[in-house]
Amino acid sequence: MSRKIVDCRDVPSEVGCTLTLTGDEAEVVTAACMHAVATHGHTDGPELRDAVRASLRDAPLEAGEGSFLQLIEFGTDRIEEFDDVVGTWMREIGTDRTAQWYVLAADRERPGVYVEVVGFPSHEEAMRNSEHPATARIAKRMREMATGEPAFRNLDVVSSRTP
Repeated sequence: MSRKIVDCRDVPSEVGCTLTLTGDEAEVVTAACMHAVATHGHTDGPELRDAVRASLRDAPLEAGEGSFLQLIEFGTDRIEEFDDVVGTWMREIGTDRTAQWYVLAADRERPGVYVEVVGFPSHEEAMRNSEHPATARIAKRMREMATGEPAFRNLDVVSSRTP
C-alpha cells in the first residue's frame, strides 16, 4: 500500500530542480525518467530506470486538516495472516481504493491486541471505500481472525503538524 516518492533535491543537479513525484512505483519511475530526460538531459534506458528505482523511498503518511482517520482495535492470535488479507483486499479493490495508507501497531500493554489506523482524504472517500464489495470481504475475514468484535473509531482530522 506504500506510495513511493522521488525528489530531485536528493540528487546533485546543475539545474537546481525541486520537483518531487509521488505515486505507485511504476508510475513514479516512468514519470521521473521522462522528467530526467526532458529537464536534466539524461538518456532513457535501463541504467536510468535502475538509478531512479534505487532512489525511491516510501512516501510519508499524510493526515492533513479535513482528512479522515479510521482506527480499528482488535484482538487476534493470527496476526501473521494480516498482511496476506490486506494484500488480497488491495488486489480485489484495485483502483477503487480510497484508503491512502495504514499503520498496524501492537499494543505493548495488552499482548494480542492490535490497532490499525487507516488514512483517507475525507469522510466521504472513507465511506465510498467501506461500501465496496472487496471491503466487505476483508471485514469478514478480519472478524474471523479476531478474538472478539473489533472496535471502530471514526476521526476527522482537525489539525496536523510535522515537527
